[in-house]
Amino acid sequence: MDTIMLTGGLLCLLVGQALSTCDLTDYTIYVEKPECDFCVAINTTICMGFCRSRDTNVMGLAGTLFLVQRSCTYQSLEYRTAVLPGCPLHVDPLFSYPVALRCNCSTCDTDRSECTHKAVADGARCSKPLRHIYPYPGESNHIQSH
Repeated sequence: MDTIMLTGGLLCLLVGQALSTCDLTDYTIYVEKPECDFCVAINTTICMGFCRSRDTNVMGLAGTLFLVQRSCTYQSLEYRTAVLPGCPLHVDPLFSYPVALRCNCSTCDTDRSECTHKAVADGARCSKPLRHIYPYPGESNHIQSH
């Protein structure tokens, strides 16, 4: 009987971890400034996925004890800066963006992160010719790491 309980408990633990699929995901940001000649596609990484949460229908004090809302968020990140090509001398050509290094499931810190998803109706589009900027400093002379 003890073996069955231990096996069942381990199985529940493993399934719970498997359902949390928060991980690094490749993402492309499209950036353009009105004064510059090009739209730039910057490849970066973001945190995306499913995190196991609990909610209860029990009202009152006992209900808040079982309320656990977690989201897939950054455990660590760094900022990199891209130099946007085709900008006149009077325009700052620098654009800083986050690069996720590690992700985890935790309560979203609204002081540091945007905790909601805002969909763009027509998708990311450029109104100018497109140039690609690569995420690794060695691949492009347009990237600077901080």
